[in-house]
Amino acid sequence: MIKVHHLNNSRSQRVLWLLEELGLEYEIVGYQRDPKTMRAPVSLRAVHPLGKSPVITDGELAVAESGAIVEYLLERHGAGRLAPAPGTPERLRYTYWLHFAEGSAMPPLLLRLIFARIPREPMPFFVRPIARKISERVLKAFVEPQIKAHLEFMEAELRDKGPWFAGAEFSAADVQMSFALEGAAARGGLDARYETLSDWLSRIHARPAYERALERGGPYDLLR
Repeated sequence: MIKVHHLNNSRSQRVLWLLEELGLEYEIVGYQRDPKTMRAPVSLRAVHPLGKSPVITDGELAVAESGAIVEYLLERHGAGRLAPAPGTPERLRYTYWLHFAEGSAMPPLLLRLIFARIPREPMPFFVRPIARKISERVLKAFVEPQIKAHLEFMEAELRDKGPWFAGAEFSAADVQMSFALEGAAARGGLDARYETLSDWLSRIHARPAYERALERGGPYDLLR
């Protein structure tokens, strides 16, 4: 039995979604973030030394990292589903977006989250104005332009070569891209200006497997 070590409001939500799309049986082992630090509990280190989610166990095997989990599940249990045929242009696009999600889309979003939180962290009162000014400058000069450039790139690619990230058919690349784009919609500037990306989010959220994964996984605050 596949076990998903599922941390609330995390990348593991898309692993649940992929399993529902594949129609595989699985068990959820739930973990809750610390409400103050938002970090994963130390108990996750018993599953993987880094103590992060997602992690799945399949028998004696433990697999971490979202992209590796996606590839493992499709190779072991996919039976040719949710991935274009090897050697096709669609397969190249699929591979690109599978890696783009964490390699390119997520870093500026994480930087935005970090620098937006810095002025709210405990610190001497006389330091706070300096910290706020530095954070605002980094966000304005570097982070937000990067996010905008990435959103414009994704909008154009999906508009011109979609309707899904690998082309005409829905694939696991769409599953992998979901967390980054939901994060961008929640706090990264993805709004109605990006019509194609907004439509894509509406379409993935309407998928029955996505809805089943939400029912199994519990509250998912990125959708607020």
